[in-house]
Amino acid sequence: MNPKIYLSSPHMGGTEQDFVSKAFETNWIAPLGPNVTEFETRIENYLGNTNYVAALSSGTSAIHLALILLGVSQGDEVLCQTFTFSASANPIVYQGATPVFIDSELETWNMCPIHLETAIKDRIAKGKKPKAIVAVHLYGMPCKIEAITAIAQKYEIPIVEDSAEALGSSYKGQKCGTFGTLGILSFNGNKIITTSGGGALVSNSLQVKEKAIFLATQARDEAPHYQHSQIGYNYRLSNICAGIGCGQMEVLDTHVSLRREMHQLYSDLFATTEGVTVFKEPNNDYVSNHWLTCITVDSDKTGYTSEEVRLALAEDNIESRPLWKPMHLQPIFTEAPYYGNTVAETLFNIGLCLPSGSNLSDTEKQRIMKSLNPFV
Repeated sequence: MNPKIYLSSPHMGGTEQDFVSKAFETNWIAPLGPNVTEFETRIENYLGNTNYVAALSSGTSAIHLALILLGVSQGDEVLCQTFTFSASANPIVYQGATPVFIDSELETWNMCPIHLETAIKDRIAKGKKPKAIVAVHLYGMPCKIEAITAIAQKYEIPIVEDSAEALGSSYKGQKCGTFGTLGILSFNGNKIITTSGGGALVSNSLQVKEKAIFLATQARDEAPHYQHSQIGYNYRLSNICAGIGCGQMEVLDTHVSLRREMHQLYSDLFATTEGVTVFKEPNNDYVSNHWLTCITVDSDKTGYTSEEVRLALAEDNIESRPLWKPMHLQPIFTEAPYYGNTVAETLFNIGLCLPSGSNLSDTEKQRIMKSLNPFV
């Protein structure tokens, strides 16, 4: 059997080992150290617009701390995109709050502003004004952040901007992760850059960054002994993982370019195939990192389904994956309120994520295209 081609595997740039070696040489084997500070600085410089970054152990921990910083607690409600990975929604439950799920729109596949405002009005009418909005840039595609921000400001509800999949994406020239009240990033092994496991919280306030770091290091008060006046968490990124991140930041733009090139290959492949649509930006205001290239398959026009494409790729040991199953359809969230129609559900039923790694070789690309040729 041919070697496995993964959907999105880690891609090292070459200098990561230097930062890690330095950490060993200086014995900075801890959740603090020069690599952590350097990694945060590099992300801050990349995002621009005077943003402050706290490096954390995961994107999930970043969302959790964001909700804590926004005062979300037991009995509150938080509006959340339904078409996303469970890590967008789980931290809401960590806080004893209830997720209220919102359907997508078809242009960006992200939170629909119309359904968002409908949900806000209805929750307020029911006596429960939502405490926060978790808006996601899915698969690297910026959401309709202007419209969502306008609604959030109208009702004075803060936004947690889930940019776990969107580092390197932008809207009207502004980097994703910098629009919300708080932004979050992920550096999981399958992301556009990785620290093995890791994430970050983004804020335009140094005070908020410092508060996040305080909470992420067990909320230890200033004292010669261990003293705690509030609950803290073990959420800080290690100096070793941050070293990997420092090296990865040097190749971020290259990785984005390579992912976008892979997206173009798929776009060219399916350009004349009726019934297969490659997910792309609605217009030039949007720049996606194309973390994953996705397609939808209209079986009435193609004579085959997205699942048949997935199985054909699997036959050649090539990984692909259905789109995210909406949160409101997950067994754990069946009782959660939901606002929308069936956009997210339909996308889940007809969509597929294709191999999109920045480290795919020419031989691997040829294998993928050969496996897809019967569907073109």
